[in-house]
Amino acid sequence: MSNTAAALDHITLTLPDGATRTVPAGTTGLQFAESIAKSLAKAAIAISVNGDIRDLSRPLEDGATVSIIKREDNAALEMIRHDCAHVLAEAVQELFPGTQVTIGPSIENGFYYDFARNEPFTLEDLPKIEAKMKEIIGRGAAFEREVWDRNDAIKFFTDKGEMYKAELIRDLPGTETITIYKQGTWLDLCRGPHMPTTKHIGTAFKLTKVAGAYWRGDSSKAMLTRIYGTAWRTEDELQAYLTQIEEAEKRDHRKLGREMDLFHLQEEAQGSVFWHDKGYTIWLALEGYVRRRLKSAGYIEVKTPQLMDSRFWEQSGHWGKYRENMFVVPDVVPNTDEGGKVFKEEPKHFMALKPMNCPAHVQIFNQGIKSYRDLPIRMAEFGCCHRNEAHGALHGLMRVRQFTQDDAHIFCREDQIEAESMAFCELLRVMYTDLGFTDVVVKLATRPEKRVGTEESWDYAENALKQALDKAGLAYEIAPGDGAFYGPKLEFHIRDAIGRSWTCGTLQLDPNLPERLGASYVGEDGAKHRPLMLHRAILGSLERFIGILIENYAGKLPLWLAPVQCVVATITSDADDYARDVLEKLKVAGIRAEIDLRNEKINYKVREHSLAKVPVMFVVGKREAEEQKVAIRRLGDEKQAFDPLESAIQALAESVKPPY
Repeated sequence: MSNTAAALDHITLTLPDGATRTVPAGTTGLQFAESIAKSLAKAAIAISVNGDIRDLSRPLEDGATVSIIKREDNAALEMIRHDCAHVLAEAVQELFPGTQVTIGPSIENGFYYDFARNEPFTLEDLPKIEAKMKEIIGRGAAFEREVWDRNDAIKFFTDKGEMYKAELIRDLPGTETITIYKQGTWLDLCRGPHMPTTKHIGTAFKLTKVAGAYWRGDSSKAMLTRIYGTAWRTEDELQAYLTQIEEAEKRDHRKLGREMDLFHLQEEAQGSVFWHDKGYTIWLALEGYVRRRLKSAGYIEVKTPQLMDSRFWEQSGHWGKYRENMFVVPDVVPNTDEGGKVFKEEPKHFMALKPMNCPAHVQIFNQGIKSYRDLPIRMAEFGCCHRNEAHGALHGLMRVRQFTQDDAHIFCREDQIEAESMAFCELLRVMYTDLGFTDVVVKLATRPEKRVGTEESWDYAENALKQALDKAGLAYEIAPGDGAFYGPKLEFHIRDAIGRSWTCGTLQLDPNLPERLGASYVGEDGAKHRPLMLHRAILGSLERFIGILIENYAGKLPLWLAPVQCVVATITSDADDYARDVLEKLKVAGIRAEIDLRNEKINYKVREHSLAKVPVMFVVGKREAEEQKVAIRRLGDEKQAFDPLESAIQALAESVKPPY
């Protein structure tokens, strides 16, 4: 046989370790796994081909890099959830004939499917649907991929009364291959991939909630019923997740915010927070801490306008990239007619509420001539910003329209980037530790598809951040395509007390904005040079970070952050005067304290202040007044101490000091 004939009959595949294997042309993923080991084929659920996950039944191509995916791999989770969505749809149509299926993707931690039905589903329907899903999974039907003619597929679904599926197919690009997946006699339009059979899904899943959802997210279209579920590889993983969700509901910052009288939101100010006295006390304590840290790290603090001309945002590049997320108002100039009557002209241009602070900081940098000796300039602002978030995306303090960033920008030379990036990483580490977060994951987010600047500037910026991370000895992951439109960024993900991850801190290296806004400094050579700009935040937004703090601590904030650090509560009215004296001494010692003289039983007072998460109570009665002592009760502690007043106040004053 000639070499040419042999090449046609066989293909070469590369394994993850770089080794190659030659197999017959037409070999499927399953056959390839069998050629390595029967046990591997038995454990396999899919195959990765050049980074894309595929069904085991599909033939492999010459030159591909492949790896076998097993059910215990992390990559299996999305497939388990995707397959679960298909089984959910089949179960619903078996139980409720006439229901139309629409779309059903996997999502973070689970899946959902949207259904069109005259009578919406309710939570009471979920146990019955779950039972049917387990029955379908037990049948072990194979997932089979078929390629259909577009017109045949449209006719099939139309004849079946599945108008939503037919619409989806009509709207697909003409070049799109129409693939159908069958599981037994039931089938669905789907790109795939899927595991070999329904049995591979397992039973570590649970349907969690029902919600309304517009067809294709358009409020002018039909309202559908969305059923959500969660699915995992094992029962232990499922139970751990359900426990986390249960705990998260107890810690919900909106619930605790009401109980602690911290803030509220209302319809008339969508996405903006009404801070009550106690909530704003937390805000001020946190802001004061950040300000002290920044000052000691060599930052200057500035304040910039909230409303600026749209031409300013056009120059910065935000108008073209971010316009839909900005609140825009016409800039109307009053005028007069010949009779002196005032009228308003049609607006010639617009103003916009700032969605971020960075372009305004460049304007401050541009005032006066800067020398290379002046750099770096670390410019910070607690800047109030506005972003036009969709109503459906708003969520308590976590997603708002008006927010304040602990924002700063570092203007520096190229030779200063590494040191400034390392210094920021260390500052962030110290502050997160002070605030109770020690589990931090770092990600390097690289260039997105839509971006400004040259490829050379992006190469330089990405390499500079990599070098800084390596020099700092920080482990990191790559997040391809997740950078800002003007530059790559480092993302810092903190893990809270119940295991949830939050993205808060960022460091973005931007070689583009200084160019666009004409920033320059005079170099050692006497010529003008462009500074580089590091956009950075540690908390992100104060609103969101306070929400994270409330949930992380379940409302039991560290003493220095607690809005009320101590309540003086009386057992009997005989101790009222002594209680007032104790309160004054607490305030003199710098402790945020309140008094409770109500004619209620002490156990009632203790329960009420515990619900409000007051960390310390000084309980006083006739005996305490006579002996100049206090009974000290700490939140969550059944025991109480009985100490002299002066030493109790001194100890508490030490405890309430902020970490810096």
